[in-house]
Amino acid sequence: MMSYNNLFYHIIFRTKKNQKTLSLTHSDELYKYIWGIINRKDCFLFRINGIEDHIHMLVSIHPTIAVADFVRDIKRSSSIMLKMEKGFEKFKGWGGGYCSLSYSINEKEKIYNYIKNQREHHKTVSFKEELEEIVKEARFDFDQRFWDDV
Repeated sequence: MMSYNNLFYHIIFRTKKNQKTLSLTHSDELYKYIWGIINRKDCFLFRINGIEDHIHMLVSIHPTIAVADFVRDIKRSSSIMLKMEKGFEKFKGWGGGYCSLSYSINEKEKIYNYIKNQREHHKTVSFKEELEEIVKEARFDFDQRFWDDV
């Protein structure tokens, strides 16, 4: 049986306590590692980028995989890698939770470019301001507990 699926997710997750522990100098190593995880799951990574305290991804997730499981597996595997890699000695873990928003193919390029320009964007906007705006645009009420780390 053939099924058609065309779902694009903008996924955002942060470091524990929003600590700036992701080395921009070594970020390509992290991004390649995450790409490998995504590829092995038969999913597709269109774009990944971030700054020292969070990551954005534009992905297509295989329809048999729940978004929560997908994010959990990426955070778990990459956390192990980061704690062992040179250049990420300050990394203490990922924060609890994540943000996942779905988009149509018509919005894919806009989200792709938004993620591509993260470093420039964060010269003037904090992660907290950014996430609150993203959540507001998605018509959610922002819950401050997102920033809590259990």
